[in-house]
Amino acid sequence: MSDVLLATNANMARPVSFTGKTPLEPGSAAHDLFTGLTRLGDNVLILGHRVSEWCGHAPILEEDIALANMALDMIGQTQLWLGLAGEVEGHGRTADDLAFLRDAWDFANLLLVERPNGDFGATLMRQFLFDAWHLPMLKGLAGSTDARIAEIAAKAVKEVSYHLERSADLVIRLGDGTEESHARMQRALDALWPYTGEMFLGDAIDARLAEAGIMPAPESLRPSWDATVSEVLSEATLTRPEGSFAHRGGKQGRHTEHLGHLLTSMQWLQRAYPGAKW
Repeated sequence: MSDVLLATNANMARPVSFTGKTPLEPGSAAHDLFTGLTRLGDNVLILGHRVSEWCGHAPILEEDIALANMALDMIGQTQLWLGLAGEVEGHGRTADDLAFLRDAWDFANLLLVERPNGDFGATLMRQFLFDAWHLPMLKGLAGSTDARIAEIAAKAVKEVSYHLERSADLVIRLGDGTEESHARMQRALDALWPYTGEMFLGDAIDARLAEAGIMPAPESLRPSWDATVSEVLSEATLTRPEGSFAHRGGKQGRHTEHLGHLLTSMQWLQRAYPGAKW
């Protein structure tokens, strides 16, 4: 099956709430904040699940444990972002509801994070490219005019600083390693590069959130990301791709087929046994 985007028509956008209550009004401050929070939460939820797929399958025990811990960090961040999103929405939905009871078109994560794991090198490259964006995003959020957002971001910065340090170090070691490891890292970089541009593409919601000082404008994060990526790729002896094409649509709910497969695995228990509790 080809790697096509689902729901490519922008007019297919769904209402924010399926709780039977009146959806948040598009363009309202509450709708903007809910959307911004779900974008943050969905990124770490989907990437956290992707990374968790390595549990028991990593090449060595040390990496198995490290990847599992990183996945737990991201799922913990998800709980905070989506929990706050549920409060802002005001319809009684919890972080669990937002994670397990939405369909693919309701998710607002970047396309990059839903990419399949591939080999170990591809997973590390995806993680590094995301971490290099995620850390400056969180640092910007730590200065948010919304105290709740600032508090969550300040906590997450500590975790993601380690994530970036680790993923950058491994990209360098493998890129500047053997002929085989270098070739694999370069292939991963070339394949993932077209998915990085979406991180810096803002829309009207991003603009309003930035104007209110709630979240940084996506385009403002580019200089920091460029500097980090260029430095690490140079040390890793990897060639930075020159193309500027950017896949887009994830933030607006238009995803690749890979997200649907991921959600089938992630959500099946809640779908099979609605409301089940341990």
